[in-house]
Amino acid sequence: MSVDLNSCTGCGACIIACHAENNVPVVGKEEIRRSRDMHWLRIDRYYSSDMTEEKAHQDGLSSIDKFLAMEDASASESLEVVFHPVMCQHCNHAPCETVCPVAATTHSREGLNHMAYNRCVGTRYCANNCPYKVRRFNWFNYSDNEQFDFYMNNDLGKMVLNPDVVVRSRGVMEKCSMCIQNIQKAKLDAKKENRKLNDGDVDCACASACDSGSMVFGDVLDKKSKVYAESKSPRAYHLLEELDTQPSVWYQTKVRNKE
Repeated sequence: MSVDLNSCTGCGACIIACHAENNVPVVGKEEIRRSRDMHWLRIDRYYSSDMTEEKAHQDGLSSIDKFLAMEDASASESLEVVFHPVMCQHCNHAPCETVCPVAATTHSREGLNHMAYNRCVGTRYCANNCPYKVRRFNWFNYSDNEQFDFYMNNDLGKMVLNPDVVVRSRGVMEKCSMCIQNIQKAKLDAKKENRKLNDGDVDCACASACDSGSMVFGDVLDKKSKVYAESKSPRAYHLLEELDTQPSVWYQTKVRNKE
Protein backbone atom coordinates (compact mmCIF):
# COMPACT_ATOMS: atom_id res chain seq x y z
CA MET A 1 0.00 0.00 0.00
CA SER A 2 1.05 3.57 -0.65
CA VAL A 3 -0.35 6.61 1.16
CA ASP A 4 0.14 10.08 -0.33
CA LEU A 5 0.25 12.62 2.50
CA ASN A 6 -0.11 15.47 -0.01
CA SER A 7 -3.68 14.49 -0.83
CA CYS A 8 -4.80 13.11 2.56
CA THR A 9 -7.26 15.55 4.16
CA GLY A 10 -7.76 13.67 7.43
CA CYS A 11 -11.49 13.21 6.81
CA GLY A 12 -11.59 9.81 8.56
CA ALA A 13 -13.62 8.01 5.87
CA CYS A 14 -10.99 5.25 5.81
CA ILE A 15 -11.50 4.59 9.53
CA ILE A 16 -15.28 4.26 9.16
CA ALA A 17 -14.89 2.00 6.11
CA CYS A 18 -12.42 -0.20 7.99
CA HIS A 19 -14.84 -0.50 10.92
CA ALA A 20 -17.73 -1.50 8.65
CA GLU A 21 -15.77 -3.92 6.46
CA ASN A 22 -13.95 -5.80 9.22
CA ASN A 23 -16.57 -5.89 12.01
CA VAL A 24 -14.43 -3.75 14.30
CA PRO A 25 -16.41 -3.13 17.51
CA VAL A 26 -17.35 0.30 18.81
CA VAL A 27 -16.19 0.44 22.44
CA GLY A 28 -17.44 3.87 23.56
CA LYS A 29 -15.70 6.85 25.09
CA GLU A 30 -15.08 5.26 28.51
CA GLU A 31 -12.97 2.49 26.99
CA ILE A 32 -11.20 4.99 24.74
CA ARG A 33 -10.21 6.91 27.88
CA ARG A 34 -8.65 3.70 29.17
CA SER A 35 -6.61 3.41 25.93
CA ARG A 36 -8.67 0.39 24.85
CA ASP A 37 -9.62 1.64 21.40
CA MET A 38 -10.19 -0.97 18.70
CA HIS A 39 -9.48 1.04 15.54
CA TRP A 40 -7.43 -0.98 13.06
CA LEU A 41 -6.54 2.30 11.36
CA ARG A 42 -5.83 5.61 13.04
CA ILE A 43 -4.95 9.07 11.77
CA ASP A 44 -2.06 10.77 13.53
CA ARG A 45 -1.95 14.56 13.33
CA TYR A 46 1.35 16.43 13.39
CA TYR A 47 1.33 20.17 14.03
CA SER A 48 4.20 22.49 13.23
CA SER A 49 4.96 25.97 14.46
CA ASP A 50 6.97 28.94 13.18
CA MET A 51 10.12 27.85 15.02
CA THR A 52 13.03 27.02 12.71
CA GLU A 53 16.74 26.30 13.09
CA GLU A 54 17.60 29.85 12.01
CA LYS A 55 15.14 31.45 14.40
CA ALA A 56 16.38 29.34 17.30
CA HIS A 57 19.96 30.36 16.50
CA GLN A 58 18.99 34.05 16.41
CA ASP A 59 17.13 33.80 19.73
CA GLY A 60 19.98 31.85 21.33
CA LEU A 61 17.76 28.89 22.24
CA SER A 62 19.21 25.56 23.30
CA SER A 63 18.32 22.38 21.41
CA ILE A 64 15.79 21.36 24.04
CA ASP A 65 14.11 24.78 24.09
CA LYS A 66 14.07 24.79 20.28
CA PHE A 67 12.21 21.47 20.09
CA LEU A 68 9.83 22.55 22.87
CA ALA A 69 9.05 25.70 20.90
CA MET A 70 8.46 23.62 17.77
CA GLU A 71 5.84 21.61 19.65
CA ASP A 72 4.07 24.75 20.88
CA ALA A 73 1.68 25.21 17.98
CA SER A 74 -0.53 27.67 19.90
CA ALA A 75 2.08 30.40 19.57
CA SER A 76 2.33 29.96 15.81
CA GLU A 77 0.94 32.55 13.43
CA SER A 78 0.72 30.09 10.53
CA LEU A 79 -0.17 26.74 12.04
CA GLU A 80 0.49 23.74 9.78
CA VAL A 81 -0.83 20.20 10.15
CA VAL A 82 -0.01 16.89 8.49
CA PHE A 83 -2.50 14.01 8.56
CA HIS A 84 -0.82 10.62 8.75
CA PRO A 85 -2.92 7.42 8.46
CA VAL A 86 -1.30 4.51 10.32
CA MET A 87 -2.36 0.89 9.96
CA CYS A 88 -0.49 -2.40 10.35
CA GLN A 89 2.62 -1.99 8.22
CA HIS A 90 2.82 -5.73 7.39
CA CYS A 91 6.56 -5.75 8.01
CA ASN A 92 8.80 -8.26 6.25
CA HIS A 93 10.93 -8.35 9.41
CA ALA A 94 7.99 -8.11 11.78
CA PRO A 95 8.95 -7.72 15.46
CA CYS A 96 5.52 -9.04 16.51
CA GLU A 97 6.02 -12.43 14.85
CA THR A 98 9.21 -13.36 16.68
CA VAL A 99 7.79 -12.93 20.20
CA CYS A 100 4.46 -14.79 19.86
CA PRO A 101 4.80 -17.99 21.93
CA VAL A 102 2.02 -19.82 20.04
CA ALA A 103 2.77 -18.56 16.49
CA ALA A 104 -0.63 -16.87 16.27
CA THR A 105 0.87 -14.11 14.12
CA THR A 106 2.58 -15.44 11.01
CA HIS A 107 3.91 -14.24 7.69
CA SER A 108 2.30 -15.24 4.40
CA ARG A 109 3.95 -15.93 1.07
CA GLU A 110 2.43 -12.69 -0.21
CA GLY A 111 4.13 -10.60 2.46
CA LEU A 112 1.10 -10.10 4.69
CA ASN A 113 1.20 -10.40 8.46
CA HIS A 114 -1.61 -12.79 9.43
CA MET A 115 -3.48 -13.36 12.69
CA ALA A 116 -4.85 -16.79 13.65
CA TYR A 117 -7.53 -15.78 16.14
CA ASN A 118 -8.30 -19.31 17.35
CA ARG A 119 -4.61 -19.82 18.17
CA CYS A 120 -4.09 -16.55 20.07
CA VAL A 121 -3.96 -16.87 23.88
CA GLY A 122 -3.76 -13.13 24.57
CA THR A 123 -0.24 -12.71 25.95
CA ARG A 124 -0.08 -9.32 24.22
CA TYR A 125 3.65 -9.74 23.59
CA CYS A 126 3.08 -8.74 19.97
CA ALA A 127 1.44 -5.45 21.00
CA ASN A 128 4.37 -4.65 23.28
CA ASN A 129 6.86 -5.41 20.51
CA CYS A 130 5.07 -3.51 17.73
CA PRO A 131 6.84 -0.15 17.18
CA TYR A 132 3.80 1.25 15.33
CA LYS A 133 1.28 0.43 18.11
CA VAL A 134 -1.38 -0.80 15.69
CA ARG A 135 -2.37 -4.06 17.40
CA ARG A 136 -5.58 -4.16 19.42
CA PHE A 137 -6.58 -6.43 22.29
CA ASN A 138 -10.17 -7.54 22.90
CA TRP A 139 -10.73 -6.84 26.58
CA PHE A 140 -14.34 -8.00 26.41
CA ASN A 141 -16.82 -9.80 24.21
CA TYR A 142 -18.17 -6.71 22.48
CA SER A 143 -21.01 -8.61 20.79
CA ASP A 144 -24.06 -9.67 22.85
CA ASN A 145 -22.80 -7.51 25.70
CA GLU A 146 -25.16 -4.97 27.27
CA GLN A 147 -22.17 -2.90 28.41
CA PHE A 148 -21.44 -2.14 24.73
CA ASP A 149 -24.98 -1.60 23.49
CA PHE A 150 -24.11 -0.05 20.13
CA TYR A 151 -25.03 -2.38 17.27
CA MET A 152 -23.83 -5.93 18.01
CA ASN A 153 -26.59 -6.72 20.52
CA ASN A 154 -29.71 -6.80 18.36
CA ASP A 155 -30.64 -8.72 15.24
CA LEU A 156 -30.92 -5.58 13.11
CA GLY A 157 -27.42 -4.44 14.07
CA LYS A 158 -25.96 -7.87 13.39
CA MET A 159 -27.32 -7.74 9.84
CA VAL A 160 -24.82 -4.96 9.19
CA LEU A 161 -21.87 -7.23 10.03
CA ASN A 162 -19.74 -8.54 7.17
CA PRO A 163 -20.34 -12.32 6.88
CA ASP A 164 -16.88 -12.78 5.32
CA VAL A 165 -15.11 -11.59 8.48
CA VAL A 166 -15.26 -13.35 11.84
CA VAL A 167 -16.42 -11.47 14.95
CA ARG A 168 -13.53 -11.74 17.37
CA SER A 169 -13.95 -13.04 20.91
CA ARG A 170 -12.57 -11.85 24.22
CA GLY A 171 -8.85 -12.26 24.90
CA VAL A 172 -7.42 -12.20 21.37
CA MET A 173 -5.32 -9.67 19.49
CA GLU A 174 -6.52 -8.21 16.21
CA LYS A 175 -5.20 -5.77 13.63
CA CYS A 176 -5.37 -4.65 10.01
CA SER A 177 -5.45 -7.61 7.63
CA MET A 178 -5.25 -5.57 4.42
CA CYS A 179 -8.83 -6.85 3.85
CA ILE A 180 -7.66 -10.41 3.24
CA GLN A 181 -11.24 -11.42 2.41
CA ASN A 182 -11.21 -9.09 -0.62
CA ILE A 183 -7.84 -10.45 -1.73
CA GLN A 184 -9.09 -14.03 -1.53
CA LYS A 185 -12.30 -13.18 -3.42
CA ALA A 186 -10.38 -11.48 -6.22
CA LYS A 187 -8.01 -14.46 -6.50
CA LEU A 188 -10.93 -16.90 -6.70
CA ASP A 189 -12.72 -14.76 -9.30
CA ALA A 190 -9.57 -14.62 -11.42
CA LYS A 191 -9.15 -18.39 -11.08
CA LYS A 192 -12.73 -18.98 -12.26
CA GLU A 193 -12.06 -16.79 -15.30
CA ASN A 194 -8.74 -18.58 -15.90
CA ARG A 195 -6.63 -15.44 -15.80
CA LYS A 196 -4.07 -13.72 -13.63
CA LEU A 197 -4.91 -10.98 -11.18
CA ASN A 198 -4.79 -7.54 -12.77
CA ASP A 199 -3.81 -4.31 -11.08
CA GLY A 200 -6.92 -2.78 -9.55
CA ASP A 201 -8.78 -6.08 -9.04
CA VAL A 202 -8.20 -5.89 -5.28
CA ASP A 203 -8.81 -2.90 -3.04
CA CYS A 204 -8.84 -2.42 0.71
CA ALA A 205 -11.88 -0.82 2.34
CA CYS A 206 -9.82 2.22 3.31
CA ALA A 207 -8.50 2.74 -0.22
CA SER A 208 -12.00 2.35 -1.70
CA ALA A 209 -13.45 4.93 0.69
CA CYS A 210 -10.71 7.53 0.23
CA ASP A 211 -12.26 10.48 -1.63
CA SER A 212 -8.94 12.08 -2.48
CA GLY A 213 -7.37 8.85 -3.77
CA SER A 214 -4.40 9.13 -1.43
CA MET A 215 -4.37 5.37 -0.73
CA VAL A 216 -3.20 2.95 -3.41
CA PHE A 217 -3.23 -0.83 -2.92
CA GLY A 218 -1.78 -3.47 -5.20
CA ASP A 219 1.02 -5.92 -5.98
CA VAL A 220 4.37 -4.19 -5.59
CA LEU A 221 6.07 -7.04 -7.50
CA ASP A 222 4.06 -6.10 -10.59
CA LYS A 223 6.19 -3.46 -12.26
CA LYS A 224 3.20 -2.21 -14.23
CA SER A 225 1.11 -1.56 -11.13
CA LYS A 226 0.42 1.88 -9.71
CA VAL A 227 1.70 0.96 -6.26
CA TYR A 228 5.06 -0.10 -7.75
CA ALA A 229 5.42 3.34 -9.35
CA GLU A 230 4.48 4.97 -6.04
CA SER A 231 7.08 2.89 -4.16
CA LYS A 232 9.83 4.10 -6.52
CA SER A 233 8.86 7.76 -6.13
CA PRO A 234 11.57 10.06 -4.71
CA ARG A 235 8.99 11.11 -2.09
CA ALA A 236 8.46 7.53 -0.84
CA TYR A 237 9.59 6.54 2.64
CA HIS A 238 8.80 3.92 5.30
CA LEU A 239 7.53 4.73 8.77
CA LEU A 240 10.32 4.29 11.35
CA GLU A 241 12.60 3.06 8.59
CA GLU A 242 15.62 3.07 10.90
CA LEU A 243 14.20 0.05 12.77
CA ASP A 244 14.68 -2.13 9.65
CA THR A 245 11.27 -3.75 9.96
CA GLN A 246 10.92 -3.50 6.16
CA PRO A 247 7.24 -2.49 6.01
CA SER A 248 4.94 -3.15 3.07
CA VAL A 249 3.40 0.32 3.37
CA TRP A 250 4.99 3.35 1.70
CA TYR A 251 4.24 6.97 2.52
CA GLN A 252 4.70 9.85 0.11
CA THR A 253 6.10 12.75 2.07
CA LYS A 254 4.10 15.99 2.18
CA VAL A 255 5.49 18.80 0.05
CA ARG A 256 4.66 22.43 0.79
CA ASN A 257 5.11 25.25 -1.68
CA LYS A 258 5.53 28.27 0.58
CA GLU A 259 7.05 30.66 -1.89
